[in-house]
Amino acid sequence: MSFTVSFHRGASAEFIEASAWYENKRQKLGLEFIAEIERCILLVAERPYQYAVVHKDIRRIVVNRFPYSVYFRVEERRIIVLSVCHSKRDPVKWQDRV
Repeated sequence: MSFTVSFHRGASAEFIEASAWYENKRQKLGLEFIAEIERCILLVAERPYQYAVVHKDIRRIVVNRFPYSVYFRVEERRIIVLSVCHSKRDPVKWQDRV
């Protein structure tokens, strides 16, 4: 049984910004980044509780190939993506979305 997934507005903005940055770096790299984030989201939707709690009730999946993590909260049958965060960024930014 899969969970539905929705993005916090800030997480959507981060995702779009990072995708554009990678696409500007090299053609199709942005698409590869999007595909990797989508892969992570699918994994989370299938088994959200397998990922460790990192702050209060917030869980994290570490992205392969790119220095990013996806932070999310599980609510009933829904996943709320709170952040698509570069590993060098201050986590306080997404913690305000809790």
